Amino acid sequence: MSFSVCVGFGLLFPEQAMYEVWLKLLPGFEWISWKSFFIGALESYAYGWFIALIWVPLYNFFGSKAK
Repeated sequence: MSFSVCVGFGLLFPEQAMYEVWLKLLPGFEWISWKSFFIGALESYAYGWFIALIWVPLYNFFGSKAK
């Protein structure tokens, strides 16, 4: 969802767009085609799950030891 909002923002305000950063962070992404939009959305979704499944449990584990 947020990726779609960011792409829309990039289309409305191209001088403020983050697509140059996306080109470095999302392999296979190119500005702008339907294929790259879906690749970017899929990779953003996967990165979100990576953070949720790996880093959140580590944060909770080490955070509970600090109490």
